[in-house]
Amino acid sequence: MLWLSSIRRLTTVRIVDEMTLKVVRVTMDSDLVERVDRRAKRLGTTRSRFIREALRVALERYAQAELEELHRAGYRENPLLKQEFGLPEGDHAWGDGPWKDE
Repeated sequence: MLWLSSIRRLTTVRIVDEMTLKVVRVTMDSDLVERVDRRAKRLGTTRSRFIREALRVALERYAQAELEELHRAGYRENPLLKQEFGLPEGDHAWGDGPWKDE
């Protein structure tokens, strides 16, 4: 791991596996910072790494939710037709009758 700091120490860049990390100042409630710190400690990681991973997970969830909404919108605009379900209704074994050992 290589640490590089600017002469003025305004920016710190960390190079890890060809990925450049930037220092970002974020304002958070002190209670939230304490909760993050406790969780990071239990996980054996740093506050920064925990927050990075939490943001990645959150962004992935938002992206997934957007795709699901596009999917729902597509079905609202183009609903399935009855003939798209495959087997005719009479061909399904729903199990409504009494149990039979065969």
